[in-house]
Parts: sequence; C-alpha cells; structure tokens
Amino acid sequence: MSIDTNNDLTLSMLLRGLKLPSIAAQHEEVAGQAERGGWGFQQYLRHLIELEHSQRKTRRIERLLKSSGLPAEKTLSALKLEKVPSKVRRQLPSLCEGGFVERAENVLAFGLPGRGKTHLVCAIGHELIQRGYAVHFTSAVLLVQRLLVAKKALELEQELKRLDAYDAVILDDIGYIQQDREEMEVLFTFLAERYERRSVLITSNLVFSQWDRIFKDPMTTAAAIDRVVHHSIILEMTGPTHRATEANERAATDKKTAKSEDDA
Repeated sequence: MSIDTNNDLTLSMLLRGLKLPSIAAQHEEVAGQAERGGWGFQQYLRHLIELEHSQRKTRRIERLLKSSGLPAEKTLSALKLEKVPSKVRRQLPSLCEGGFVERAENVLAFGLPGRGKTHLVCAIGHELIQRGYAVHFTSAVLLVQRLLVAKKALELEQELKRLDAYDAVILDDIGYIQQDREEMEVLFTFLAERYERRSVLITSNLVFSQWDRIFKDPMTTAAAIDRVVHHSIILEMTGPTHRATEANERAATDKKTAKSEDDA
C-alpha cells in the first residue's frame, strides 16, 4: 500500500472536520505499519476505525467521570467485599452491569451510619461510567438546596431537565434533609420526575417507616415511597460499622507494632 504524502495535510484536515481526531493523528503511522505488515485496505481501515472507537470511548469515560462528582477513591477495587453482607455481594455484579439502569429501576441502600452504603453505591456508579452510563453523585442536602435555588429563580423545570440527562443519580444520605416543607416538595418533585424513566440510587439510615421525618405529610410520604419502591432493588447494609472495625484493626496493628519494638 503506497500513501500519497502530498495529501497528508488535506486528509488530516478532512478527518478533523469529520470529528475523527484519532484517525487524523495516527493514520500516517498506521499506514507505515500497514505497508510493513502487508495489510490489505480493509485491515488498514478496520484498524483505524477500532482505534478511533477505542479512544473515543476513553475520552467519553473521562468526561463522564469528570462531570459525575463521584469520589475518586470510592471504587469497586477499593471496596472491602469481605465486609459487605453476602446477599449484597451476590447482587453486586449484576448491578455493576447496569441492567437496572436500562429498566429505569432504583437502588436503595439502607443501613445505620458507617456500614459502607456510600462506598457501595459510588462503586456501582464508577462501574456504570465504565460502561458508558452518565452518573451524577450528590448528597441529598446539596441536591435539595440546588433545586430550591432553581425554584426561587423560576428555573426548576430547566434544572430537572439538566438532571434528566443523567442515566442514574446517586442521592446520598436522604435521611439528613432538614424537615422543611419546601425542601420536601422539591425532593418529591425530583423523584416523581424520574419515576419509571431514570434511575435513582439512594442511601439512607432511615427505613421506610421513618420516612415521614423527611416528607412529613403522610400522603406525600406514601406517594414518595410508592414511586421509589415500585421498581427497585433493596440493599440491606447490616453488620458492624466499618469505621469502628477499621479503628479496631488499626489499634490492634499499632499494639502489635509497639510490642515488637519493646521486644527488640
């Protein structure tokens, strides 16, 4: 295969105009590989397209991660699976695949403080991004404040549309919302807007019977629970607090180290 180098600049410009930056940057180098390897035209073209596809996917994942707000350290590889309840461990692989997002189902992680709820849903969020899903992580308090600001500016509908661009929204610590009626109303509106269309991942230290602390009005509480639970996967994060366990492990390690030093 011979390449007409006189047309290289024009070809690069055309490729960039077609939004094929990886092919534009590397077609000449790959052409050299093709000549040395005796590739046919189809093999050469396929290699370039696969290269463009791969790098485009990488750039998309980088953009999704940057816009997600996910804590960088709360990944699946950093999750201590031995401390995750066995039932939840069995559910985790299918959740990371993202089928629940395609079905517009919700994920609800319940448990007392320190049980690893936030890390769990963030790990799922990171895995979803690797599969091309748009994810947004926020505390429930910050989301409610964001919606209140938009409502006061008469831009609540536009703000909900911006959030609708995310396939999954992770709503952390829903139990810590201040019990104000306006806050309850915008939170309910958000959940109702996503019902059966987009997924929400919620962490809470309050079981459903205590959600009247959030929504106050019994009818609104029942309606919110109905929308969240109708299509949902519930994860019960039981067991000892991870923070206490880690503190005990550190204390035991420090004690062992101190004893070794004394013996020495």
